[in-house]
Amino acid sequence: MKNDNGQQLSLTQALDLLKSRQGKNFKTADKIIENFCFYDYSNIIMKYDYKSGKKRILNILNSELDVENLNELPCDEKLTFSNAYYSWVTAIFVDIRKSTELFTNENKKDVSRLIRSFTSEIIEIINQGDNLREIGIRGDCVYGIFTTPKKSQINEVFDMACYVNTMIKMLNKLLIKEDIPQIMVGIGVSSAQELVVKAGRKGSGVNNKVWIGDAVTKAANMSGKGNKNHNLPIIISELTYKNLNDHNKGLMSSRKYNDDLDYYYDCDLIISAFNDWINKGMLDNE
Repeated sequence: MKNDNGQQLSLTQALDLLKSRQGKNFKTADKIIENFCFYDYSNIIMKYDYKSGKKRILNILNSELDVENLNELPCDEKLTFSNAYYSWVTAIFVDIRKSTELFTNENKKDVSRLIRSFTSEIIEIINQGDNLREIGIRGDCVYGIFTTPKKSQINEVFDMACYVNTMIKMLNKLLIKEDIPQIMVGIGVSSAQELVVKAGRKGSGVNNKVWIGDAVTKAANMSGKGNKNHNLPIIISELTYKNLNDHNKGLMSSRKYNDDLDYYYDCDLIISAFNDWINKGMLDNE
């Protein structure tokens, strides 16, 4: 931007000038645009060929996408930049409560040990079977996404949530012994028909799956609400609940509603044999 004398201004000087003019009722967008010129970034190392970028965007927007409606989601190798799959999936997300306070703890080494222990065991529980299609870590959250065309497979993911909930009890007892802060988690489980596409930059090696639908989004949101605002640790979507077997349905709370989550159910279920072992002192020979 230039001043009234035609001198090039720094960003700070330009902002100060605009503020001073706005203070004199210089507020209309047209007047600001008239007095604005784009800064010359030619001396900056980073380069972006925006003309080629426009062509790439148009190529993607006008490309054909072959969408296959499948019962079972195939493995990653079959997913390309030109196809997509529409299938039933169930996602589980495990999110640490009050993680901001945890990460700002002065004892960084203890926090790192806690996080490594937490992520290691969540992955151990989730990373099982042939139905897993994606597993990963997002900040302080561990997640898994499964192909679940059968009700029995949805129940398996629910069982994983109960194992995770019990494992946290074990972890906290071990943390107490090491004088490391305990944690609380929220666990979200949601099922839906989801469209999965491969996104990224073709040929760059930077790509990943993107899940379009309710399952992944809801599971992530639910994990953020578990163990919070009077909710129990495990929260499942209504569709997941409808696909549970009668035994598991009977263990859930009554139906609840939240503007962010829609209808859902929650619980604080644990695996009894696992829990008994914890209560007996977690002896290796038992």
